[in-house]
Amino acid sequence: MEPFSVESWLSSKDEDIWTNMMQRVAAFHHKHDFAGNNGHDMGYRIALTVEELGELAAAVTKNKPIEEVAEEMADVMILLMGHSLAMKIDLKEAFDKKVERIMQRPSRQGRLGIRVTEYDGS
Repeated sequence: MEPFSVESWLSSKDEDIWTNMMQRVAAFHHKHDFAGNNGHDMGYRIALTVEELGELAAAVTKNKPIEEVAEEMADVMILLMGHSLAMKIDLKEAFDKKVERIMQRPSRQGRLGIRVTEYDGS
């Protein structure tokens, strides 16, 4: 099985991945004292997220090497994980609940591709 494929992630039994990742993001926040230096202000954090999403979009649309796309995805992910630290949200629990909900939704074909949404278009 190819490492990092959908199948390898689905078959993973490692329950410590999330904790390890959150600990590393928390260490980054601690190292730079984000809480004490306005780094947990959500207005500021959302602006950073928009900036990082733009960089991800540019990497994809400009056909940058996949390594650059992956790096931009990691930036967005780290920011989102940091948002959960800033707001004291259990992101894994929220993720688990959301995935359970979206797995119950039907898919719909739109003009630009497939959508999985509660929105019915009417």
